[in-house]
Amino acid sequence: MNSQGVIVKRCRCVDPVTGRARGRSCPQLLERGHGTWYFHCSIRDLLGQVGRVRRGGFPSEAAARRARDELLALSREEQAGRSWTVARWLRYWLSTRSRIRPTTRMHYTRDVEHFLIPHIGQLILGELTSRQLNTAFTQIASTRNRSGQPQTACTLQHVHTTLRAALSAAVREGLIVDNPARRVELPARPRPHALVWTEARVAEWQATGQRPTVAVWTPTQLASFLDYVRDDNLFALWWLIALRGLRRGEAAGLRWTEVDLHEGQLSVVRQRTTAGYDVHEGPPKSASSRRSVALDQHTVRVLRQHRDRQRQRRAARAEAGKVCHDSGYVFTGPDGLPIHPGYLTQRLRLLVDRAGLPPIRLHDLRHGAATLACAAGADLKGVQDQLGHATIVLTADTYTSVLPESQRAAAEATARLVLDAGKPSEEIRRQLRHGRDTPQEPAVAAQERPAGGCRPRWRPSRASGAAGLRASYRRRAGRAHGSG
Repeated sequence: MNSQGVIVKRCRCVDPVTGRARGRSCPQLLERGHGTWYFHCSIRDLLGQVGRVRRGGFPSEAAARRARDELLALSREEQAGRSWTVARWLRYWLSTRSRIRPTTRMHYTRDVEHFLIPHIGQLILGELTSRQLNTAFTQIASTRNRSGQPQTACTLQHVHTTLRAALSAAVREGLIVDNPARRVELPARPRPHALVWTEARVAEWQATGQRPTVAVWTPTQLASFLDYVRDDNLFALWWLIALRGLRRGEAAGLRWTEVDLHEGQLSVVRQRTTAGYDVHEGPPKSASSRRSVALDQHTVRVLRQHRDRQRQRRAARAEAGKVCHDSGYVFTGPDGLPIHPGYLTQRLRLLVDRAGLPPIRLHDLRHGAATLACAAGADLKGVQDQLGHATIVLTADTYTSVLPESQRAAAEATARLVLDAGKPSEEIRRQLRHGRDTPQEPAVAAQERPAGGCRPRWRPSRASGAAGLRASYRRRAGRAHGSG
């Protein structure tokens, strides 16, 4: 077959003997209106490889020829858009993502293979419409996750983000001229807000088993937990995350060379993350995540004690003839190697359950650190720098909660402000009791005195309290406007 291809007529009639489609061998193809026209041709894809294109369903031979000629006249990128399926483009796009993190690649691959290809993979990339995508996301929303529950709005948003990134790349490559994923309508994704474990919420959790999506402990609850895990080998890690707000991967990847106990600060320059069960070590989550974190004196003492115990355990294992690595990490296992980040999540869940405290996630300790910092009087910009957020909006909207004690103090101060403003002064109370003019009355009355020399005498209303005083002020103001 040459590059110009061929044009043929086919039908979907089935041979009653073989049960197969007759295609080009159907004797009725000579009849007018029976079957449709197809074209076959060869083109080169984005990689320069020759590929075969077959399109059909055209009402006439001329229509099929025009479609073929139009395809061959396009650029290589435009030909790919007209000939590639969405599945082929998605897999090609994934293969070219060389600078994304392993965890991002894992999430992209899951979205592509589990959601996008099964629902839209057979469609032609250049013919993709927002209507088709809306239908596909409606179908995805009706499926079930691993827990047997309907897909959440968060999952749909993640899948949409992956698709939008892939189609934006297709626009940049020149395969398509518009990204139809921009017009997909999805259910709103609620942004989880950290809730404090108040007594009422604890009681509800104990009665129903339901807990907030993101929850933080009160200072008393956190102190109880830290006291319970005081003898745990990872006590310094729980303390550091709970008070300084390090991410799990940042704590797991922290090395002693990045901790300055003399100056009281540590530097976040790497993290250890997981993709599945595999651990990947690399730079922090974002440029703003690379930061210095100040350490208070008590945290410095906790880290010094942790370092001393780590050296003692390493020496004891060496004396016992056991292998112990001097890996340089702050938090290690018994063999001296860095801890798997997933172990930290499981370990915290076990310790919280044993301590009898309301449940929280490991990342909730980071939310709690932001809440504690704000309650201690730290400004929001300082909390943003401490957590390594790119914007202060994320810190304010998601990572800070108001402790009950702070709310109560603010409520009392607000009420006191109103009550004090509503209380008349001693001078006003005296005037209300004796019905006398205010000291400022002569000056005001002199301005209101008519030409004849008589001035209207103003007396406060008989109404009692601040309401009567305000009514008298209004009547007096009305007379002043009338005289003007």
